[in-house]
Amino acid sequence: MTDTQLFERYDWTIEPSDAGERIDKYISLQNEDWSRSQVQAWIKEGRVTVDGEPVKSNYKLQAEDELTLRVPPPREMAILPEPMPLDIVYEDSDVVVVNKPRGLVVHPAPGHYSGTLVNGLLAHCKDLSGINGVLRPGVVHRIDKDTSGLLMVAKNDKAHMGLAEQLKEHSVDRTYVAIVHGVIQHEMGTIEAPIGRDPKNRQQMAVVFENSKHAVTHFIVQERFKDYTLVELKLETGRTHQIRVHMKYIEHPLAGDPKYGPKQTLEINGQALHAKTLGFVHPRTGERLEFEAPLPEDLEQTIAYLRQQ
Repeated sequence: MTDTQLFERYDWTIEPSDAGERIDKYISLQNEDWSRSQVQAWIKEGRVTVDGEPVKSNYKLQAEDELTLRVPPPREMAILPEPMPLDIVYEDSDVVVVNKPRGLVVHPAPGHYSGTLVNGLLAHCKDLSGINGVLRPGVVHRIDKDTSGLLMVAKNDKAHMGLAEQLKEHSVDRTYVAIVHGVIQHEMGTIEAPIGRDPKNRQQMAVVFENSKHAVTHFIVQERFKDYTLVELKLETGRTHQIRVHMKYIEHPLAGDPKYGPKQTLEINGQALHAKTLGFVHPRTGERLEFEAPLPEDLEQTIAYLRQQ
């Protein structure tokens, strides 16, 4: 195998709406794991071409440009164990269930190799599955940086494959709690709408009907406030930003959501979303496991505040 075969290749044809955008900014918006400084480094290394020719970071895109990025393989020794306090809900020789706090990134990404949950887990349990490569060892599914709650991690490849298959078959139970804008009139509902990259803002996902994936979210109203609603949500599928996109789609975006919601109105840092329950079949024993994580203190305080309004 040659060195070029190891690279992960990405190709884009520039739409007229993106003409005039700096190339480094455009590429950094295509993947939330790519920082702009990392993209600039790739451009400097000649890993980015337009119509087959290398360009500089300040190149302004033109409609119909054929843009190619070749991402190098991750460095084998990039991810180091970092001791940090972890809220371990369950652990055995195959699986770890952790209650992730808001603000903690789940796994490293190019140009951002430290301070993540994976770094902490490597210090805690030494061995994690290698199916997702050196940047995301053990990560079967992830939740956003500013979403708190339960996450399952595999310690070995057999466990990883078993858990991943359950996700694929939609047999993993995942329940979330969220505070959303507006007062939802229905007691419950199902949102079935496909999700893909937002053609108007490539840094975001949206309900779109081309280049999208099937997505289903169920919700039940828990409590209504003056201008907000507390809801419980159950994922049937697991698309990127699914709950955040679906609730925006029905005009009840998550409170505090910096990407999909209106301007911040509550004292909460990030979207008011918590992965409350997680249930799956143990990949080795076949036992059904169910876990629940209490609401974080900031969400409890926000709910108490809304009850007083």
